[in-house]
Formats: sequence, structure tokens, C-alpha cells
Amino acid sequence: MKIDGWRARWLVAFAHRLLQIWARTLRFRIDDRANVINSPPNERYIGALWHNRLLLLPFVIKRFLPERQGAALISSSRDGALLAGLVERFHFEVVRGSSSRKGASAIRQLAEVIANGRDVVITPDGPRGPAYELGQGIVFLAQQSGAEVVPINMEYSNSWRIRSWDRFILPRPFSTVRVIFGSPHRVTATTTDEEFERERKRLQEAMLQLVEMR
Repeated sequence: MKIDGWRARWLVAFAHRLLQIWARTLRFRIDDRANVINSPPNERYIGALWHNRLLLLPFVIKRFLPERQGAALISSSRDGALLAGLVERFHFEVVRGSSSRKGASAIRQLAEVIANGRDVVITPDGPRGPAYELGQGIVFLAQQSGAEVVPINMEYSNSWRIRSWDRFILPRPFSTVRVIFGSPHRVTATTTDEEFERERKRLQEAMLQLVEMR
């Protein structure tokens, strides 16, 4: 069923309030290997988080990284419109489009965000997967912008799993959330498809090394 107009606005407002209440029951432990917490935002990064862990990301950015401004890449699908509204409620900008290498318009917009001195956030296996399979777009963006990628992961002491393509994770109230900001990853320039694929796999592995619960 299509949800738009006042119904969509009401649903986004309700989801925003619910997420805030939900998140406040959780205990957060921060593992900041990138040294981004409480540091001046002198460097611009591409934050990368697997799709099944994105629920709390807007809350985490607003609470622990309030000085970092930027934009998140959200699918142009109908469901993506609701998520985009929720992300904007946390005062983070949204770019709608595809994270594939063919999503040239979205990648170009993200590159402009970085060029203007702000960060971007991507779920490189979204919106349809396969889960934990890194798409080409983030590699292309890192090469074009020169920005390093900061792998982000969240591990939960207790959670539910949704029967979706990526087994989306929902932390149970009063559980502990360990937020990991991995060391910045530099994607090198490439000249052949083989070199590009090697860089894609290298970044994918850097992100997977942070994942404990799949």
C-alpha cells in the first residue's frame, strides 16, 4: 500500500519519536578506532555501514558526532522515501539514488557534498543486497573524491532479526550496543577492471573484519 501525504508525515514523525525513546533504553559503548569522536572535523569521510545495522545510525551520529554534517545516500524507492524523511528529522541531508557504479547522478551529488566539506554515509550492500556484498559505487566515489572510507559497525548484546533479505537487526530494549568506527581505509586509484575489483574486495574485507554477528 502506498503511503504518502499526511499519512507519510505522521508515520515519519511517529518513527522518529519511537526511535528516540527506543535508543534511550540502550547502553552504548563506543570503539573509536578512527578518532572521530570529539575531534575537529578537519577530514571528510565516507561512512560505510552494512544495511542490516542502519537502524540506529541517525541517532548515533546526532548524539556522538553532532559536529559532523553531511548527507546519507537513500534508495529512490517508495520505502526509501520514508527512511529519507526519518533521516532528515535527525538533521542529516539526503541524496536519493543508487549506490551502484551506474548510479552516476547520486555518486556525483555525493562527491559534491564531500567537495563542499561535509561527510557522506552509504550502506554499500543496500537497498536489495546481496547482504555483505559491497557495491561498486562506494569504491568509485572514494576514488573520485579522494576521501577515506570509515567502516562502521554495530554489535548488539541482545536483538531480534527480521525475515528480510539481509536479516535486518533490531536491538532489544535495554541491551548494549557496541558502535565501532573502524580505521580510515584509503581506496587507491585503478586503471583496469581487475584492479578495481581488487580494491572493492579489499574494502569489503575491511568492513567484514568488524562484523562479529552475521
